[in-house]
Amino acid sequence: MKDPSKILIRPLHTEKALILLERDNILTFIVDRNATKSEIKYAIEKIFNVKVVKVNTLITPRGEKKAYIKLAPEYNASDIASRLGIL
Repeated sequence: MKDPSKILIRPLHTEKALILLERDNILTFIVDRNATKSEIKYAIEKIFNVKVVKVNTLITPRGEKKAYIKLAPEYNASDIASRLGIL
């Protein structure tokens, strides 16, 4: 398993990412292009001490890998976002 801090590159704070954050409890990150969904889930759970329900990924037109990470209902994505300085 890769080092969790190497998997997550940076959080996204676009308008869409903030809407997903508030409405659906979803964090949006740019991640390592070679990271699998299970590695992304492991990294988020280890670094932020939360439970991840689902990870969706896509490759952006710029060639970056974007991950949408849905947290379990008992955890608040806004808390993590404020710790990261997004909110």
